[in-house]
Amino acid sequence: MAKPQLLLLTLFCVFFLLPSSAFGDCTCDTEDEEHDKTQALKYKLAAIASILVGGVTGVCIPVLGKTIPALRPEKDVFFFIKAFAAGVILSTGFIHVLPDAFENLTSPCLSDSPWQDFPFTGLLKTGLEMWRWEESMRATYTNTRATPSFVDNSASSDLIRHRVISQVLELGIVVHSVIIGISLGASESPKTIRPLVAALTFHQFFEGMGLGGCIAQAKFQNRAVVVMATFFSLTTPVGIAIGIGISNVYNENSPRALIFEGIFNAASAGILIYMAQVDLLAVDYMNPRVQSHAKLQIGVNVSLLLGAGLMSLLAKWA
Repeated sequence: MAKPQLLLLTLFCVFFLLPSSAFGDCTCDTEDEEHDKTQALKYKLAAIASILVGGVTGVCIPVLGKTIPALRPEKDVFFFIKAFAAGVILSTGFIHVLPDAFENLTSPCLSDSPWQDFPFTGLLKTGLEMWRWEESMRATYTNTRATPSFVDNSASSDLIRHRVISQVLELGIVVHSVIIGISLGASESPKTIRPLVAALTFHQFFEGMGLGGCIAQAKFQNRAVVVMATFFSLTTPVGIAIGIGISNVYNENSPRALIFEGIFNAASAGILIYMAQVDLLAVDYMNPRVQSHAKLQIGVNVSLLLGAGLMSLLAKWA
């Protein structure tokens, strides 16, 4: 299971070490942009409010299944929501996060050795996928020994798996969300920020739906659900606030910032891609209910393609 210590360490690195790593001189010149701090700040504040609302709305839709019967995990609509969310998360990993990691770790601002000589992005992505697989197997084995019956064993294993999925998925999403939040908050170009407001709002909304679906299946207590939903909803706005605070000294092209962002983006991509394919899609596609209903299979496939398509489209702006 994802350990709280690992989560706290990761968040410390992203929230505190990433901004500090970008201070100082850079070997590459920044791009010439139209800078207007006053106008840019207005867009940043609008982004904080808009992204916060989008994230809260997205993560709450599946969670409301406790009070809205149509959204409960045993209903067909829930399969559609999860497939849509899986498409969003898969597209986020492949289209948004992984290319950024490659761009960061192969930047001409970095020295030829070792960054240009070895594909560190692929190594980190694969390593995180293997780590996720090992954690899943370990959690399943540890929590299903000496159980009273096969029925209890199966139920316990499913519950543990859903809880591991929701925690690790939140970790992967949070890392990426903080990075993009800091990048937006540090920008002083209204032309750059303006299209990102709407794009990142939908980005958070769709990712929230994916995370909310996993949280709903994990059957956490209400307090834990509120904490996880709040934590997810606040990550990008907090990242933007940090970016605003360090905008005068932040240099996204500094070697240290590129390395730090690249490593965390590669790790995040590995988590998101693995979980979308193995923990979300594979499980639902092999569900006996989906396998035995042709219309449900078609609906799930359409939802998957729609989610992946919409999130891929957002890559034009975000």
